[in-house]
Amino acid sequence: MKQLLTAVACSLALAACATAPTVYAPATGPTASGFTEYRIEPGRYRVTYRGGAGAPPAQVADYALLRAAELALSDGYDWFRVADRWMEGSPDRGPQISVGGGSASFGRRSSIGVGLGTSFSLGGGPRLAQTIEVVMGRGALPRDADAYDAREIQREVGGRLGRAPV
Repeated sequence: MKQLLTAVACSLALAACATAPTVYAPATGPTASGFTEYRIEPGRYRVTYRGGAGAPPAQVADYALLRAAELALSDGYDWFRVADRWMEGSPDRGPQISVGGGSASFGRRSSIGVGLGTSFSLGGGPRLAQTIEVVMGRGALPRDADAYDAREIQREVGGRLGRAPV
């Protein structure tokens, strides 16, 4: 039993070391954490931000918006509208607990069993990716729930990261 507990403790420690933090940076490979973008046409991009294991959905979505804001400002635009968005993966539901039981009869003997099981991720949780397709514009911000002021996104989201506006 002591060896089993030691093995579990070592596995948990190893998994904690293997979990990459979610940082705002370009992705270094097709499955790496970070952002990528694809220019569809002038003023239109597809932006993806892939979070690290266990990254909260709101953080992943914010980082995709931040990259869109940076692209808009670097191309001379004032705002962008999210034309389409989708999230890949699913948020971690946390540890799971299950209880089960059963009975069996063997001739004149019978037995009853009860079990308790738990499950949790050793990998730090699921990996989420937010992809948005954005259309950029100049001038006054449209009255649209999916339209964002690029400077405001950079100030709010980028400010939380300690990134100075462009």
